[in-house]
Amino acid sequence: MSKTIIDTSKMSEGQRAALEMAEDSRDTREISGFAGPLFLGEADFSRIAPFPAQSAKDKEEGDVFLKKLSDYLENHTDPDEIDRTGEIPDQVFKDLGEMGAFGIKIPKEYGGLGLSQTNYSRAAMILGAHCGNLTALLSAHQSIGVPQPLIVFGTEEQKKEYLPIFAKGGVSAFALTEEKVGSDPAKMETTATPTEDGEHFILNGEKLWCTNGLKACHIVVMAKTATPEKPYATTAFIVDVDWPGVEIVTRCHFMGLKALYNGVIRFTNVKIPRKNIVHQEGKGLKVALTTLNTGRLTLPAACAGLLKRCLDISLRWSSTREQWGAPIAKHAAIAGKIADLAADAFATEAMVLYVSALVDRDKKADIRIEAAMAKLWGTEAGWHGIDQTMQIKGGRGYETADSLKNRGEVPDPIERLMRDSRINTIFEGSTEIMKLFIAREALDPHLRRGAAAIDTRKPMSERIPAALKAGMHYSLWFPTRYLPFAKGIPSDMHPDLAKNLKMIAKWSRKLSRALFLAMAMNGPKLEKRQLLLGRYVDIAAELFAMSCACSQADFLLKSKDKEAENALSTVNYLCSRGDTRIETHFREAKDTKSEKSGYKLTQALTKNS
Repeated sequence: MSKTIIDTSKMSEGQRAALEMAEDSRDTREISGFAGPLFLGEADFSRIAPFPAQSAKDKEEGDVFLKKLSDYLENHTDPDEIDRTGEIPDQVFKDLGEMGAFGIKIPKEYGGLGLSQTNYSRAAMILGAHCGNLTALLSAHQSIGVPQPLIVFGTEEQKKEYLPIFAKGGVSAFALTEEKVGSDPAKMETTATPTEDGEHFILNGEKLWCTNGLKACHIVVMAKTATPEKPYATTAFIVDVDWPGVEIVTRCHFMGLKALYNGVIRFTNVKIPRKNIVHQEGKGLKVALTTLNTGRLTLPAACAGLLKRCLDISLRWSSTREQWGAPIAKHAAIAGKIADLAADAFATEAMVLYVSALVDRDKKADIRIEAAMAKLWGTEAGWHGIDQTMQIKGGRGYETADSLKNRGEVPDPIERLMRDSRINTIFEGSTEIMKLFIAREALDPHLRRGAAAIDTRKPMSERIPAALKAGMHYSLWFPTRYLPFAKGIPSDMHPDLAKNLKMIAKWSRKLSRALFLAMAMNGPKLEKRQLLLGRYVDIAAELFAMSCACSQADFLLKSKDKEAENALSTVNYLCSRGDTRIETHFREAKDTKSEKSGYKLTQALTKNS
């Protein structure tokens, strides 16, 4: 019988396999931190305020590298040329390697820079504002490539053998996706079969969209290592691309990121030593999921940098471009877009810095919900931001930088940035998958408490006591979700920010009531109400973004930071907008008629296509 607390008895074999595999690889800790309890109506602002600001020592250490990186990017790289040719010059690889850019978080004892997660995120912000191709190169290598899994799960022998290679500029990649496998690893066809002596595995299969695969010296490969007890078990292996049987089939080309070294990699009878297993045999999906928790932070960090550049371009243009007798920034339609850019840039950076600080404070911190929310909210904000920037600049936004330069105009690369950034809501967990992931974690406290009562696999002798116990708990719990309390608001916080946090607490309580009622009304069928769950996740992500922004603004005001001047008005706008957005999400959550008719239409169209 499955160990999952979710009743899988009425699912198809494919659904059951996928769910049980995902459940077996989940972080089984009860949700903690700040973001998760927002779904329970338990907004504890003491977890987020005062803002966990970077220490002066850590900032100073990071500043040395960040200045070096920024100066190099500005003076020695041409993102438009990289985009035009589809190639990153060899000299850039060499220079970045010598600078330590491929080993930012690799500990110093293995030859890396040993910088913090916060400094790594700050580097991603600089890269995200400059060049999507270089961002993808460095982040895919360090966030999901070999270094991060080894730092978390590697043996000392593995770390000594491989980390110095990457610290010096060796490139790594991560191979999970296959032609029939996206977010459902139960369908994985790549296999690794142990040899008779058990000392090696024979790898066979083909991986799609392996970013950095064409330049990598080593790849983390996910393969099925089935046993009778665990027919869908996967294992993560370190594979040397020079080994016999490793073949680059083709390079993939995309709408943006023209210099993305992404390809199809085929493995034919590749012999892998057992010592190259990362973590444990059969725990490959856990390696992938854990790595992605921290790794996906790079995307909102890059989007924060992108948003800041969009804001700079938009402010510069809208303050000088005149239409109908006034700068276009004076027109409300444009002013609203600029306010959105400022709010989104501030909130995305605040979320990234907050979650990065959690990692720096405790490498084993449970950040799965916080990181997923930052990725979800930040990448959607990034895409909306570049879209609005193009709208603000009109035809000049749609025109290429080369063409603008040829005509003697400022070559703002909005067209390139738009193409490059479109992938961010898809990379490392699409928006839709992020919502399902967060929803599953949000439901976990309720499932732990009440799933046994409706689990048809269990005898009634277990189900009835479980139902009575859960009923007793919720009869006391639910009424308290109406009590107007807000925990942990600093007594010396600016009145406007304190008011915003009280509003956030109010919405959190309503969210908890709505989610509980949805569970009570839908039962096991709730997992099929993906649009409903998605709206609830959007509400929680909005609350998380506003909370991080309020805390960051509070820190800036108290430290009299140079950015404090506009921080308060920026956050007040963010929260006012968020209040309206959340109200809309709740209203749309009640619209079951449109949800059902839309689903019915799609099934009819699919049937007749």
